Amino acid sequence: MTTATWDQYEDEARRLDAADPLAAVRARFDIPEGILYFDGNSLGPLTHESRRVLHRTIEHEWRERLIRSWDEDWLAMPSRVGDLIAPLIGAAPGTVICADNTSINLHKALMSAVAMRPGRDEIVADVNNFPTDIYIARSVAEQHGMTLTLVKASQIPSAVSSRTAVVTATHVDYRSAHILHADEITAAAHAAGAMVVWDLAHSAGAVPVDLAGLDADLAVGCGYKYLNGGPGAPAFIYAAPRILADATQPLHGWWAHAEPFAFETGFRPAVGIKRFLTGTATVLSMKSLEAALSAFSGVTIDQLRAKSVSLTELFIRMWDEQLQTVGYTLGSPQDPDHRGSHVALGFAGGKQLVADLAGAGIIADFRPPDLVRFGFAPLYNTHLETVQLARKLAELGSAH
Repeated sequence: MTTATWDQYEDEARRLDAADPLAAVRARFDIPEGILYFDGNSLGPLTHESRRVLHRTIEHEWRERLIRSWDEDWLAMPSRVGDLIAPLIGAAPGTVICADNTSINLHKALMSAVAMRPGRDEIVADVNNFPTDIYIARSVAEQHGMTLTLVKASQIPSAVSSRTAVVTATHVDYRSAHILHADEITAAAHAAGAMVVWDLAHSAGAVPVDLAGLDADLAVGCGYKYLNGGPGAPAFIYAAPRILADATQPLHGWWAHAEPFAFETGFRPAVGIKRFLTGTATVLSMKSLEAALSAFSGVTIDQLRAKSVSLTELFIRMWDEQLQTVGYTLGSPQDPDHRGSHVALGFAGGKQLVADLAGAGIIADFRPPDLVRFGFAPLYNTHLETVQLARKLAELGSAH
């Protein structure tokens, strides 16, 4: 096999970008001139619409309308934003609500699942979950005198039993981008009578998820990665329609009340997904997320996935032909069917490498002990940028 030259890679990238049906969507983002941004898997960039909406919210809704804006717009936001997220994760309208952060929502989801499986004394979790997921699962287990069993994702189907109340796992691994077999895990948990809580932090907005098709019980995710809501953007929580009538959660805040403005001293849960709310919505950050979600307007999940695969396949091909000879190892699956929208490369001195990349205007991130992660966000990253990234990595790798 003949290895392509960098000029040939660039020619191919330009052809792919010229044929890209999502090429015009990049203009919806305000990415600084001279920056190649490959960290949307950690923090999505600013959209022009978020800036416009935040300005209007501050100057008109807050400054001019003041408290009247609650009735005019803000009270409906959590449901409205949830319904914008729902089609990105294969959920029906009215089953997703925007609230709090991922950790709090995971706590609510796990507590709800445990309450619906009385008499069971075990939580099974993917040992490679993002640490906050493990911390939250352990805290829930400790509060109920339960056992937390940590296993590899591939071992979950054989680990669940009649003891298991709930299984929790992350659909796309935050380090490697490995896509878990969500259908097998969900089916195995249900066969054992357990519930499943999925973390979609590295899926929503980049990797297809079909919560309804999976018959998933509960799911959570954040708003600031591929959804581009901004730093600290609120998260979301999903509950299957079949459990909503019976689901409870421990944070009985006033926004989860059936009639918040009745100001009753007793708690009555709201009907439907609103019962998973807690307290007052964070208006500015939720407004930013709502605006950012307009970047998905006119974009299909199939288009997102096709471009994500195209970008990561090109990058992995350049790793195979150019980068592994200068010290890079592949930390993500080569099979695109098992890979999310970021690629991890192992490199000795990876932390310094990320700093060197930043000095050259290329933003990526580092995860110990030696992984450098590159997020390929289909809404704004291009094939030509991908070649420029790989070329700089080859240069830096040769210099180390």
